[in-house]
Amino acid sequence: MIAAITLTACSGDPAPPEHPFDVAPYVHQGHVVDCGTFKAQADAQAVLRADALDPNGLDRDGDGIACPDLPEPKDRKPVHRDFMTDVDGAPIIEPIKPPPT
Repeated sequence: MIAAITLTACSGDPAPPEHPFDVAPYVHQGHVVDCGTFKAQADAQAVLRADALDPNGLDRDGDGIACPDLPEPKDRKPVHRDFMTDVDGAPIIEPIKPPPT
């Protein structure tokens, strides 16, 4: 006789539920949406995570968090953005050099 054993992880807290969101209609399309388009902050964050250049201007202050005032579910893990943007959120390709002293 063969007994089947089911193993379950005992990590304490269960993993947060997945919040599926299809980012395809919003990325690599240029500016097609703004924060008011999304029902949840996590949805806007997923779009920012998929396209950190942020052509939609979802991260206006450049802190890596999209549309922080939207309701839950929230995704507060910042998106790394290692470039500067101008006031409209467009990336500045060439770094701005301080004037010589």
